[in-house]
Amino acid sequence: MENRWQALKPDETLSTPLYLQLSRKLADAINAGWWQADEALPSERTFSEELGISRVTARKAMDVLLEQGMIRRRQGSGTFITPRLEQPLSRLTGFTEQLRLRGFVPSSVWLERGVFAPSNEEVIKLGLSPTSMVARLKRQRLADGVVMAIEMSTLPVAYLSDPQQVGTSLYAHLDATGHSVVRALQHIRAVNASGDIATLAGIRPGEAMLLITRIGYNADNVAIELTDTYCRNDYYDFVAELKR
Repeated sequence: MENRWQALKPDETLSTPLYLQLSRKLADAINAGWWQADEALPSERTFSEELGISRVTARKAMDVLLEQGMIRRRQGSGTFITPRLEQPLSRLTGFTEQLRLRGFVPSSVWLERGVFAPSNEEVIKLGLSPTSMVARLKRQRLADGVVMAIEMSTLPVAYLSDPQQVGTSLYAHLDATGHSVVRALQHIRAVNASGDIATLAGIRPGEAMLLITRIGYNADNVAIELTDTYCRNDYYDFVAELKR
């Protein structure tokens, strides 16, 4: 840890304020995995003593990270790393793959898995007959044990006859059964969490969330997946690369 403290130490000869230097070094350290998601950071007093800075400087550095959403404070418990997922908008990947690429451990808590008659929305968006049956999956999506999103997926039974067979990754299951999703259309909008969704996500009712509605298509250009994902706004970033 001695080397780590040395790497975090601000340089007093620079014109950049010490708290900004420290906040940038801490951000780099967090992104490098020095602390895991939901792990407690050292206290402001510890930073002050180990780095030879004032507690005011340490607190201001923490405030910067708090505003950036990289950490969060729990009254009476300390300051903790906020798990965040950067999801590129230009590449089709499942939740599980994205988390593993970012170094998180993905998991799910199943809330519902079964076969049902389709709703009007499902009939329209998946191009189904009203007499068709669909598989529905509803679950909490977690990263390192922290709830990141609530996900609800619907697929025609022709492509998912037994939803109980789906493990951590729906896309991995579809790949294994020869029904891969090769492209998708996504719509992202801001919503306020309903009471039920808020309870499942661990947030306050009415709090802002991001709702992603995705329709996934197979190689024959047939819509086989309809997924609504309610993402915690404090844990999710969507990144788009623009070129000209």
